[in-house]
Amino acid sequence: MRKILIIDDDKSICESLRLYLAEEGYEVGTALTGEEGLKQARTGAWDVVILDIFLSDVDGLDVLRRLKAAVPDANVIMITAFHDMATTVRAMKLGAVEYIHKPIEIDQLDAAISRVLRRQADTHSKDREAITITGRFQERGLVGKSRAMKEIFKTIGIVSQSKTTVLIEGESGTGKELIARAIHEHTDPAQPFVSINCSAIVETLLESELFGHEKGAFTGASYRKLGKFELAGSGTLLLDEIGDMSQNMQAKLLRVMQEREFERVGGREKIHTEARVVAATNKPLLERVAERAFREDLYYRLNVIHIVVPPLRERPEDIPLLVDYLLHKLNRELRKTIGRFQARALELLAACDWPGNIRQLENTLRHSVVHNQGDILTADRVEDAMRETVKAGAQPRSSAVKLLDDVEKEHILNALKFASGNRGRVCKLLGISRPTLQRKIRKYQIRF
Repeated sequence: MRKILIIDDDKSICESLRLYLAEEGYEVGTALTGEEGLKQARTGAWDVVILDIFLSDVDGLDVLRRLKAAVPDANVIMITAFHDMATTVRAMKLGAVEYIHKPIEIDQLDAAISRVLRRQADTHSKDREAITITGRFQERGLVGKSRAMKEIFKTIGIVSQSKTTVLIEGESGTGKELIARAIHEHTDPAQPFVSINCSAIVETLLESELFGHEKGAFTGASYRKLGKFELAGSGTLLLDEIGDMSQNMQAKLLRVMQEREFERVGGREKIHTEARVVAATNKPLLERVAERAFREDLYYRLNVIHIVVPPLRERPEDIPLLVDYLLHKLNRELRKTIGRFQARALELLAACDWPGNIRQLENTLRHSVVHNQGDILTADRVEDAMRETVKAGAQPRSSAVKLLDDVEKEHILNALKFASGNRGRVCKLLGISRPTLQRKIRKYQIRF
């Protein structure tokens, strides 16, 4: 039987919650003071502790701090009659797992308890063994074991032996800049790596950004400015989203590519360039050429070595390696210590199409890691993050969204079969209350 401890100095609330939770099948303990509650909670025998912030004898936040110091794995749901942000933030930083307000709505409390118990069950379930992340991490590293990525690795090795021009095509978020950096770092890392997004700068400024300008070349040009070609020196210049470059700028770039020299805007001096040009685009340039939106002669100048980066949906076998890599990265950035992730979390991630590719995967993991508590990334947190991703407008494939519900539905069906339809036993197995089970049975139209 699951055990819940209520710490609240309001006797009527304690008694009301005790009666309700006992009716739901929980073993319930109560404490009317912080010190008494802390004494009981320190035994570590409670699955959930419901703690009021404002107590008559001691600050509830202090009770939370002392309890987490004594029992780090304690699952504490904070309750309060006030709605100030600072208290909420402090409670979550001290380790509260849920935070609800008075007057307590039973459905809200029931949902909070269910979430806590489900996460607890997932963490300790033998069939959800956590996968340990590796000890390997390389800043800005490229990872992948798919055939396509292995071919890209080989191409990088070949290209890095010279300063051949490279065209990289792929959807947004597939890692085109990482590939450009890898080419540069395996060629001559001592030289500069300079990048510019051709779609983010208006044409009148793009010429100045690429080639620089002389003082007085135009209104506001109060000093000489070096362009990206000069700044790149003998290194690498990445022209990102080159498919959006105007026809006029394409003509000027073509001349530089042919003659290997240029002039600053407003200047007459010929400046030689030895920079390797790497062009990247999320729009297939041949299609742009066919539409007469991109010069054919420039296309062939750029397309000496052609690298096509496949979208993540075409290389799902790379997702486990990417998850491992990104968790290392996020641990460093967010000062987290996640060393493992649940197998079901990986199943959910691997089932998604990721229309935003690696960038979307990273954002989803970032959301999961920020809200995760402990050193194991749980499936619950990943599922919540994936739902937020859908709400934000991203469109993972229907089967991925469906899987989130299918996993839960199958879990409930298995529990019903195991318990021979006994709803009380099912609630205990799943760590949820009877009302929650009833809602889910109606949601998934389960008949048993």
